[in-house]
Amino acid sequence: MTQTIVYILIAMNVLTFLVYGIDKWRAAHGCWRISEATLLMLAAVGGSIGALLGMKIWHHKTLHKKFKYGVPLIILAQIALMYFICK
Repeated sequence: MTQTIVYILIAMNVLTFLVYGIDKWRAAHGCWRISEATLLMLAAVGGSIGALLGMKIWHHKTLHKKFKYGVPLIILAQIALMYFICK
């Protein structure tokens, strides 16, 4: 069970990282964009590390306050949740 959860979280973070990169590419090329709500939802459902890496590597959404502060807060909340679940 634990191993399955780890695989799901890895896949979620890879997916989120790629989605941030795709949205950055679309922004640069004037194409249809992925909504901010979707990007934040991906972070909230387990892709927070991928979102943070996507922000840093792709230089995407780094000036938006809801991403600049929201994604690190989501990570902290997820760490706290894991602490209380595994305690």
